[in-house]
Amino acid sequence: MIPFFKSEDYILDTSNFSSLLHDRVVGVFEEEIASYVGAKYACTVNSATSAIFLIFLNKNTEVSVPSMIPPVVLNALITSGNKIKFYDDTDWVGNSYILHTFSNFKVVDSAQKLDKNQFKKECNPQDLMFFSHYPTKPVGSCDGGTIVSDDYEKIQRLKEFTMNGMSFSHNNWEREIKFPGFKMYMNSLQADIALRNLKSLEKNNEKIRKIRELYNYELGISNISNHLYRIDVNDNQRFIKKMHGEGLVCGIHYKAQHENDIYVRYSKKFDPDDLKKSKLKSKTTASIPFYPDLSEAQQYKVIEKIKKYNNEFPIQNI
Repeated sequence: MIPFFKSEDYILDTSNFSSLLHDRVVGVFEEEIASYVGAKYACTVNSATSAIFLIFLNKNTEVSVPSMIPPVVLNALITSGNKIKFYDDTDWVGNSYILHTFSNFKVVDSAQKLDKNQFKKECNPQDLMFFSHYPTKPVGSCDGGTIVSDDYEKIQRLKEFTMNGMSFSHNNWEREIKFPGFKMYMNSLQADIALRNLKSLEKNNEKIRKIRELYNYELGISNISNHLYRIDVNDNQRFIKKMHGEGLVCGIHYKAQHENDIYVRYSKKFDPDDLKKSKLKSKTTASIPFYPDLSEAQQYKVIEKIKKYNNEFPIQNI
């Protein structure tokens, strides 16, 4: 069976970490990832969901979000005290997009993309951009997230929020309580794995690029993402079951959340006719195996099985 994703396997020596689980490796990772994406400062968190929660905490605003989106984004926005408004965009998947624009800065959701000098290319100094380190993401770990910016005060405030509202010190008895915060910091184990994967990102991106070029050529598609390779078929549920029977694990990215009554309660009223693309794509878009360690034989097997059922599941470009 060819898996949908495959993460790197690591052996960790926990004797390298203190009981505080916030060792020097966390700071090293923050410095390395900020430098890689072209930002001055970074704040790591225990998940990208926490990053969204903290950025939007008590903002009491309305955030426009694509309907076809992971539910964790909506959860974080709602639980941090905001309303949502759905719009019809499916092209963002596998890429970065502007989640919200405040009066003097924007927030960029880049949970599915991490490129060299990306912050410098896509953002202004005062903006916030965040990444996910969920195991399947470009720089994976055992979960985690990073927020970057050139704005020192924003990043420092976010760091204090993640550390229970305390100023940072390696000795916990020396930390000053500044306000009620949260336990949302990235721990040493998460940082250690993420740092290893960051160091191999360029090599992995080159492998991904070659796989994507082969898929594009053989399937007649022009995908550009380094995270997901999606195809459009007439029925993604049946397609996934058929591929599973052929030894391929595929997935769906994502469902149209404007059809979920839970989220409709927290959203601005909308006309379903304005979200037709999201509704359609949630039923037709399927993601196929796509990761750096996918062997050449496995790549051709994926292509062969998809082409085998092209009459039943004709492929369209995303």
